[in-house]
Amino acid sequence: MDLASFNTADDDEVTTALRACNAAAPFAPAVASGRPYESVDALVGWAGEVSRALPWAEVAQALAAHPRIGDRVSGESAEASSSRREQAAMSGAGDDVREAILAGNRDYEARFDHVFLVRAAGRSPEEMLAELQRRLGHTEDQERPEVVEQLAQITELRVRALVAS
Repeated sequence: MDLASFNTADDDEVTTALRACNAAAPFAPAVASGRPYESVDALVGWAGEVSRALPWAEVAQALAAHPRIGDRVSGESAEASSSRREQAAMSGAGDDVREAILAGNRDYEARFDHVFLVRAAGRSPEEMLAELQRRLGHTEDQERPEVVEQLAQITELRVRALVAS
């Protein structure tokens, strides 16, 4: 859908499409209610603002819909397709990096009780591993703002892709 279609589509179609960008319950209605958008940048900017303003309970809801970095994502949903595209660089990861990311994911989840979230698009497996290792040293108070920012960046990329297709 392009921006014009996004602006004029019925609410159900738009909110369904937006849920694949961010699964937090208030996200899709908040972004859909801002229509019409003057530009893709305005839409993407608002999607980022909404994401960054989500309370932690809604961030946790969105996290539950994200696969682990390094997991092979299956399914035909829009979210599964986005995850596969975003994590495409992982297909070239060496066994040592893949194993370190999988072990790091386990450590992270044990420490923070949610999936490690990082904007994978544009990052190499080695960069994602370094980010995972860095963030394992955080306290919960240090980590939560990073998670929110990563969620917002992923959401912005997905919303941009949504209206570019």
